[in-house]
Amino acid sequence: MHLATTPADQRVSHFRQILLWPLQLMPLPEDCPSAHHYHLLEQATPDNPWRELADEFCGDPEQFHERHYSEFVTFLPYVQRFLYGECASGEADARYGESPIRIFRRQDVAQVRMTYKEDDEPTIFDIVHLDLYFFYDIDVVILVVEIAADDLDLRRVQDTLYRFGRAYPPYWDDDGSGGHCLRRAEWLAPDGQVLAVSDYEKRSKYLSFVSRFRSPCISSHWEFLLRPLVLHHSDEDGPVRYRQIEYHRMPLLAYLAMDDPRSLSRGDFARLVLVSGPGKSGSLPYSEQHLEGFEARFCYDRYWHPQAEQSGTRLLSCGHAFIMVGSARDPYFIGLENGLLGQFRHQFFLLALIPHFHKAALLMLSDRLVTALNRLEIGNAESVKRFKRAIREVLEVFLRFTHRYWFYEISDQAQARALFTMTREHLGTERVYSELREEIQDMSQYLDSDSLRRQANTVVRLTVVTTAGLIATISTGFLGMNLIDAAQEPLSVRLVFFVLVVVPSALVTGFAIVKSKALSDFLESVDYVAGVKGALELVGRSAGPARLPIQPLLPADPATTQTTHD
Repeated sequence: MHLATTPADQRVSHFRQILLWPLQLMPLPEDCPSAHHYHLLEQATPDNPWRELADEFCGDPEQFHERHYSEFVTFLPYVQRFLYGECASGEADARYGESPIRIFRRQDVAQVRMTYKEDDEPTIFDIVHLDLYFFYDIDVVILVVEIAADDLDLRRVQDTLYRFGRAYPPYWDDDGSGGHCLRRAEWLAPDGQVLAVSDYEKRSKYLSFVSRFRSPCISSHWEFLLRPLVLHHSDEDGPVRYRQIEYHRMPLLAYLAMDDPRSLSRGDFARLVLVSGPGKSGSLPYSEQHLEGFEARFCYDRYWHPQAEQSGTRLLSCGHAFIMVGSARDPYFIGLENGLLGQFRHQFFLLALIPHFHKAALLMLSDRLVTALNRLEIGNAESVKRFKRAIREVLEVFLRFTHRYWFYEISDQAQARALFTMTREHLGTERVYSELREEIQDMSQYLDSDSLRRQANTVVRLTVVTTAGLIATISTGFLGMNLIDAAQEPLSVRLVFFVLVVVPSALVTGFAIVKSKALSDFLESVDYVAGVKGALELVGRSAGPARLPIQPLLPADPATTQTTHD
């Protein structure tokens, strides 16, 4: 039996954390020469550190490793086409079959130095990857930040998971530092130079920004990381503008290789997956009632054997976080090429990326619906046209999203299928999808009914104009009669007669069009009266011949009434 040790004795031999930060991209201006946001990042300018990542499937076959193959075969064919595209060999279009995902990476940031509130001694993490994931035809970008470190205390790992992925502070502590945030975060260049520093402590910056823009501001080190992308609600100029689409806490994945993962208590596992920060050894982060059914809801224990000599691997997911815990003494668990560490960075990363992309895309489309409704002015014809155009664009994007990106299952492998389902259920993407589909269908039905109503109104008004013109046509053309015989007159005289006829006719027709609504209401009232009269006649005929009213029987006069008694 293994006894739980104190957090100070629990060491993490190797730690990895991957942040996923979905952001909404604002529509490009109509005069923009590019149709996609990532085209603007392809321009190699001095202030643009992002460069598109070469597709490993289209490069040198010698550089295609076994880990890439294992990643590829994990997914079903339609998911493979989404993630990796298809071979374009023999196609007329050179871009046919490309993956709708475009990845950009920056190499100028090598490390991040974190200073915590409880300890003045900073910890330095290596930056493994800094990527931007763009998706074709979807105004969403996902920032991916992967960090790594060796030989860390478990409390430091829990604190890093809890504090690092914060876009802005929700409040400020008594000492002026940002609540739930790091005291200081610094991006470091390969030579150790500080590139950017967090500013969580600048309370006035965040307060004034929200007061001015009705939108939260983000910390300066995250702003630096995203440049040349700029925050939409700001005065900065940039080729691509973004804004937050979810909560300020970024979704994450974490990998912990420990000497003995069985030393972790139930409370330690709960703190890891629920990202609640460090706490006392043996205690729970929340009440027993709240954590009832914890193992069934958040743990995937198919390969977890705490009583065996080899404990195996425990996988946990709450939607917001995915955690992988295993033994650092197991060569398969720490294997970077064929082991679980390689799978964590590839297969499991994509298992988390896809549902978070689904949710971000659905929230983006929902936001576009709300924006279109807020800009609608019923009495403004131009505003109504813009509203209809915006709703139809959202409908088109939603249809393409459904057929190109929306998956209920992505793998036939039991572990991958179960974890994907668990993450989707925690995120509630299926519920969001159903709600958005109903909203879009309601909008589409409204537009269709409004179009039919306008068409019917136009037909009625044209009918009124035709009825009015019929009177003039019959009056002037009865039996082919010509009121003015000007066939032999000079051309100038005939033109004068033509103008004298056309102008009044046009004026009368225009007047009829303008007054067609009132005329149609008049004709409708006449038709209604005629219909009521006909109904009354029909009722009269069906009731039979009229009958005389029946006189009430009066009591007999006592003077004239003869009473007989036997």
